[in-house]
Parts: sequence; structure tokens; C-alpha cells
Amino acid sequence: MNRIFKTVASSDISISQLMLPSHTNFSGKIHGGYILSLLDQIAFACASKFSGNYCVTASVDTVNFLNPIEVGELVTMKASVNYVGTSSMIIGIRVEAENIQTGTIKHCNSSYFTMVAKDKDGQKIQIPGLILSHKNDVRRFFNCIKQIAQKKEKDLHEDEFDYTSKESLESLKKYNIQLAL
Repeated sequence: MNRIFKTVASSDISISQLMLPSHTNFSGKIHGGYILSLLDQIAFACASKFSGNYCVTASVDTVNFLNPIEVGELVTMKASVNYVGTSSMIIGIRVEAENIQTGTIKHCNSSYFTMVAKDKDGQKIQIPGLILSHKNDVRRFFNCIKQIAQKKEKDLHEDEFDYTSKESLESLKKYNIQLAL
């Protein structure tokens, strides 16, 4: 079987949407949950476009809310595949908000979603390999390798750490908690 490879650029997708009063939270800013919903949609579209298959969200690895988004701003989300495994992809998404009156653009969010390609029966399916054509593609790929390694290290620590040991419980004294076991 010949392995198919696609460029990062072939996965590029962007969406723009005007932020309406119905999208706000109690403080009058655009609700983070609404932005998360849009992020999930663009991650799905990007992963599906790249893989040629239906994709599901395996994990939301990082969501950094950097600046608030105001009503009336034009939000643009840009997504691309940053990393591929056998059936999974890490999708990087950049969110920018533009003040339509002034033209000022601010970076509001950076997010990383792990998406998995599925066949018609819901089974994982092999996806194309990734062609890294630019230094930025290579940088993003290496950052994903580092992110995966950190996640594995965290999971290993989770499995091996004894939360009930005397030393562990003693170390909690420096935090703003009251232990009532």
C-alpha cells in the first residue's frame, strides 16, 4: 500500500464570525464556552479536511484565553494540522478578534485539539502522513512532540504517585487548603 502524504497547508482552514450580543457572558464579553464550541467546529473541519474522514475530538489539550472578545468584533479562527500519528492529529488554532471600526487586531486565544479519524463503522482509520514544508511547520511539529511527551509524563506520574503517603499529605500544608480526612 502506498502511503499518502499531505502538506500542512492542505489542512489550512479559517472561519470568521461577527460576535453578537447573544454570545456574551454576564460581564458583557463573549462567552468562553461559545468560543470553545467554535474551536471544536474548526478543529473538526480541519481534521476531516486533512484526513478525508469523519473525525472526533479525543482531547482538548490546551486552551489559552489571552484577551477578551467584545460584541461587534469580527473573530477569525485559523486552524492547521500541526502533528499526525497513525489515526490522530493535533490541530493548532489561532483566534484573532478585529475591531471593525479601527481595524485593530488582537490575538485572543491559542488552542490545541487532538482529533481522531474514524471510518464509517466508528473504527480508527489511518490518516495521511504530514509534509513539513516550512520551518514553522517543523517548529509546530516539534512542539507537539514535546506536548505529547509531557502528557505521557503526567499520566505516568498520576499512575505512580501515592497521594495518601505521609510526605504527600505533609506537602499540602503550603497551599490554601484545610485537610479534613
